[in-house]
Amino acid sequence: MSDPRTEELAARLAETRERLDAALAAAGRQDGVDLVVVTKFHPVGDVARLARLGVRDLGENRVQEAAAKVADLSATEPDLARAVRWNMIGHIQSNKAAAVAGWADRVHSVDSVKVASGLDKGRGRAAADGDHPGVLPVLLQLSLDGDTSRGGVARDDLPALADHVAGLDHLRLAGLMVVPPLSGPPAAHFAEAARVAEELRRDHPGAREFSAGMSGDLESAIAAGSTCVRVGTAILGPRPVV
Repeated sequence: MSDPRTEELAARLAETRERLDAALAAAGRQDGVDLVVVTKFHPVGDVARLARLGVRDLGENRVQEAAAKVADLSATEPDLARAVRWNMIGHIQSNKAAAVAGWADRVHSVDSVKVASGLDKGRGRAAADGDHPGVLPVLLQLSLDGDTSRGGVARDDLPALADHVAGLDHLRLAGLMVVPPLSGPPAAHFAEAARVAEELRRDHPGAREFSAGMSGDLESAIAAGSTCVRVGTAILGPRPVV
């Protein structure tokens, strides 16, 4: 029996992948781009549908909602749970960082020493308990306009934070993430962020990832060199009213 929601998600997913392929071709790129499907506010049933459709990377913005979905999927669909990678892409309060490290497979939004240290502590504890072994890849969230109230570390403070993360035992500095400022053309913001990402790579060669671009601006981000886009609405549709 067909499931209309699965069919809808499959069609939207195919359209998004076509956009990614076209954007890569337009940019003259031969590499690929990670697609993180953002499931914020959508039910765990949609998460399971996406996993069955071959989605590997799932993204969440809110700590409590993410933890509940991880636990629910693990309890009801353990095979699917093992097949996906959970990405924390939203702001993390320092007092919740240790908990995030217990379930996240990648974190895009490290913007302070406190958050980094909390993640490191939590990952170390999870590894000791055998719950989530291995180092946790993390990206530093850049605030291009210096308005850190929206999340992100100011550009001048980025090198010190990068050095701190690189020195932690249970984290791996994987790269840079950016959410462009609300004003100005996204293409210019992404180009500037790409320059910062390259500076980061010069000091930390392993920090290869550049997480940039969402539903409305992924083409501009890919043109600037994004290695990972975070797409919600284009695949899942409008968020449910909560």
